[in-house]
Amino acid sequence: MKVRFIAIAAGIVLLLSLGACKKKEKPVQQAPVPAPAHESMMPKGETRTVVPDFVQGKWEAVKIEILDKISNKQKIVTIKLGSEYTIPNSNIKIKVGDFLPDFRMDGLSITSASNELKNPAVHVTVYEGGKEIFKNWLYLKFPTIHPFQHEKYGLTLIEALPAKK
Repeated sequence: MKVRFIAIAAGIVLLLSLGACKKKEKPVQQAPVPAPAHESMMPKGETRTVVPDFVQGKWEAVKIEILDKISNKQKIVTIKLGSEYTIPNSNIKIKVGDFLPDFRMDGLSITSASNELKNPAVHVTVYEGGKEIFKNWLYLKFPTIHPFQHEKYGLTLIEALPAKK
């Protein structure tokens, strides 16, 4: 009788433990993760550049330093605004766009606050083998902001040249 009681008790314990394993747990509700502040504050849409009348035609060219990272040689070239320059013995072409002497960005609008060299920047597009690999601004005073990154070449804005009167 004692053995039968122990067997029944063991069976009950086994059934209770199996029932506990099958107990469904409620899924944990997670709060939605908010977007980082810089993403939620950024306006959506196409950025446009406005070169003010007081800047238009006042600047002729820029000097850009081309660093060959392999040979550690630097070369400064003068490139007219709106023109292109191909790095010798390479398939890298630099297209120089707008120059803003006092770069300012407000929402989706990029412009110049004055014609003084307070925050000079030039817009460049770089092609390698005909394929666009970089399209951004090079800043004279802040060369590490959005730098051109390439395994062989570095580009730095050195100077802006005013238009001849």
